[in-house]
Amino acid sequence: MNLSQQHLSIATTCPYCGVGCGVKAVPQGPQSATVSGDVDHPSNFGRLCVKGSALGETLGLEGRLLHPQVREGGQPGGALRQVSWDEALDRAAGQWRAIVDEHGPDSVALYVSGQLLTEDYYVANKLMKGYVGSANIDTNSRLCMSSAVAGHKRAFGEDLVPVNYDDLESADMIVLVGSNLAWCHPILFQRIMRAKEARPDMKLVVIDPRRTATCELADLHLPVKPGTDVWLFNGLLAYLSRGEAVDAAFIANHTRGLNEALEAADITPEEVAKACRLPVEDVLAFYESFAATAKVITGFSMGVNQSSAGTDKVNAIINCHLVTGRIGKPGMGPFSITGQPNAMGGREVGGLANMLAAHLDLDKPEHRAAVREFWDSPRIADKPGLKAVDLFQAIEAGKVKAVWIIATNPMVSLPDADQVRRALSKAELVIASDVVQDTDTNAFAHVLLPALAWAEKDGTVTNSERRISRQRGFLPAPGEARADWKILCDFAQRLGYDGFDFQHQSDIFAEHARLSAWRNAPDALPRVFDIGALASLDRAAYDALQPVQWPIGRRVFDDRRFSFPDGRARFVPTVPRLPVNTAGGEYPLVLNTGRVRDQWHTMTRTGRAPKLAEHTPESFVDLHPQDALLCGVRDGELARISSQWGSMVARVRHGGGIARGSVFVPIHWNGQTASDARVGAVVNPVVDPVSGEPEFKHTPVMVDRFPVQWHGFVLSRTPLGLDQVAYWTRAQGAGFTRYEMAGRNRITDFGTWARGLLGVDDDDADWLEYADRSAGVYRAVHIVDDRIAQCIFVSPRPDLPERAWLAGLFSTETLADAERAGVLAGRPLQQGADTGPTVCSCFGVGRNTICNAIRDKDLKTTAEVTACVKAGGNCGSCVPEIRQLLAEVRVPA
Repeated sequence: MNLSQQHLSIATTCPYCGVGCGVKAVPQGPQSATVSGDVDHPSNFGRLCVKGSALGETLGLEGRLLHPQVREGGQPGGALRQVSWDEALDRAAGQWRAIVDEHGPDSVALYVSGQLLTEDYYVANKLMKGYVGSANIDTNSRLCMSSAVAGHKRAFGEDLVPVNYDDLESADMIVLVGSNLAWCHPILFQRIMRAKEARPDMKLVVIDPRRTATCELADLHLPVKPGTDVWLFNGLLAYLSRGEAVDAAFIANHTRGLNEALEAADITPEEVAKACRLPVEDVLAFYESFAATAKVITGFSMGVNQSSAGTDKVNAIINCHLVTGRIGKPGMGPFSITGQPNAMGGREVGGLANMLAAHLDLDKPEHRAAVREFWDSPRIADKPGLKAVDLFQAIEAGKVKAVWIIATNPMVSLPDADQVRRALSKAELVIASDVVQDTDTNAFAHVLLPALAWAEKDGTVTNSERRISRQRGFLPAPGEARADWKILCDFAQRLGYDGFDFQHQSDIFAEHARLSAWRNAPDALPRVFDIGALASLDRAAYDALQPVQWPIGRRVFDDRRFSFPDGRARFVPTVPRLPVNTAGGEYPLVLNTGRVRDQWHTMTRTGRAPKLAEHTPESFVDLHPQDALLCGVRDGELARISSQWGSMVARVRHGGGIARGSVFVPIHWNGQTASDARVGAVVNPVVDPVSGEPEFKHTPVMVDRFPVQWHGFVLSRTPLGLDQVAYWTRAQGAGFTRYEMAGRNRITDFGTWARGLLGVDDDDADWLEYADRSAGVYRAVHIVDDRIAQCIFVSPRPDLPERAWLAGLFSTETLADAERAGVLAGRPLQQGADTGPTVCSCFGVGRNTICNAIRDKDLKTTAEVTACVKAGGNCGSCVPEIRQLLAEVRVPA
């Protein structure tokens, strides 16, 4: 960025979920910018969710990896030494080359990410598959959408999503399966809700074991028994096949395999109800509505994909659209809702270990030959590489000696995450390209390479509806950070490989576009993915590229031709089967994992934004009150969640949406944000046999007490060392850090202990305290220059004072006497000062504020609440919670 760019609005794309919202960024200096939605972008038309709205809070350089580093002695725990780019790359390339020369190309691997831009992804795959000669390149997208890819390829012959976002607004019925859309893809959910407000007859059905925020606005919620989706959709297929919804002409002319699929789906609604633990009348209501409604979209996400039967679940859904011919037309079709911002772009370039670039197939010799000829590469991978879970098992076994991890944190995100720790500790060479200095994974890197972050990167991404958008850098590169594609090219050239002399990201995009059109003809290697029309873009045209959807100028499957040689789609028989590891015995409960509303992945970005920490500041385990009673744990206390693979600690919560026998834990917390909250350490490593996607939704676990002597929290302007605390979690506040803590030690001298914990060693410090030793209650505040510097609260019970009003004191320049007294009293002395826990993160509106407004103003609807206090007026992801508050406040009244 040059000085003339400051205060100019730059159109770019949000780096979070697969919706791919357009963003306008206005730089305010080298490390800051204001961020707003792009009203001209067809994905979001100016709206942003709370995570997108808070992007401006994540741009500072605190904790950034700014210079290449190598680890002395080459062992985890060794000191890191800053080096030049030449030394870092020479060392990495030299060790890599030596390993390949001795052990062959399959002894090395890349593990990359849906956070990469398409251009980065393309270079990484070209390097590994065409030059190193191994397909050992997999991606964290394996963990979220590989079952959808496999299902699409089995049904359509190509990985194709046949739905556009505007179809959501024209559909008459939307079925959401395993998707908490209200929290995970809020902008799409709001498009559906606005369409439903305009057409109240539009039906919304949610199929999910949990009663999530999405269910609050559904016409029908089917809380299926975890793992029984195939039973439900096989039953739907059987039901549809007996009625008038069957499109006989479409089946006869454009499909194969219906009879075999029906044999596998020989099940009655009554049998479905029993298998899925649903009332038969609800099953029939769903089936009847689906059969009677032509314009149906079935949207599915992680609850379908992240399963040992994920691919079969996808195909069971697709089968129901094929039997009715509801595909390739407006307002209908199966819709895979992607999790990451560029998982789709990764699929375009063959980002998975069993794929080739440009939707070509690694297992077909003619496809491999075509790609090798196009690349003019010395070799081409001739067999699938190792998928994510298998890859790290191979590293631990010593079969893979070197791994380069780019833009991801597998020590947190992979299942059986402690196995990843063992693997990385044994690897001969671990290279990590990252934005953040300290992550669980980077602690094991021998070579650390600083990459550009979202605000600095430049390239393209593709969203869930196949729309390519430009991500434009708007801040200067800090330190010595470089683009991932540039790092990869420099590395490749050190290995002596031609074909990596790209001068600009537009050169890479042009090559990617040309490859999509390479031999893409009916008599050669036809596929729907073809962006050859964009291959001629020069640098200026690339820089100005507006969002464009492929296939350009037409709808997927509008010609009713699929990507098999005969042009026919395939019904895929899906035989129902339970998850590999069922609950019982020592592990009687089933663990389900997923996201919370305001966080993303392993929190390396969202964890920097104070606005995003307020709604859910620490990890939790949500379980049914009766299960909690049996496990001996209470709401608000701490519990240990254990499986045969590992354990973690989290706060007990009764969210009200979980069935008996199940528990839910979010995925986000890591070793930097909590003492022991990596749920990946607990998760079952079993994978889908077709897609290789792990079973994140069904891990047998036990829950028991994590006994402590005291609970507490600290708000502090300075960081704390918490090595001696049994449990802690860290969240970023506005001008302070919030620590939730608990300990097993008995505190005899609260004052001395608290001063030591907070690092207050000045006897003359302005230190106010209150102690009730008989009750074990202690409160203290440290004041510097009449401003609150730190405060600490301790109690033997977890029901500590609300944090919101205390947090507000950190923005006060001078602490008044009443505020000093309020801290020691554990509550504000002024009426209305405590706004309560945050409900609306976009506008910082607390629970107490909303409840008081409902009560005092006699508010009856969410729209009235929004008009009064603004809550729910931006992304809308808090609207379900506002509806619950309306019920709680108004029903007693």
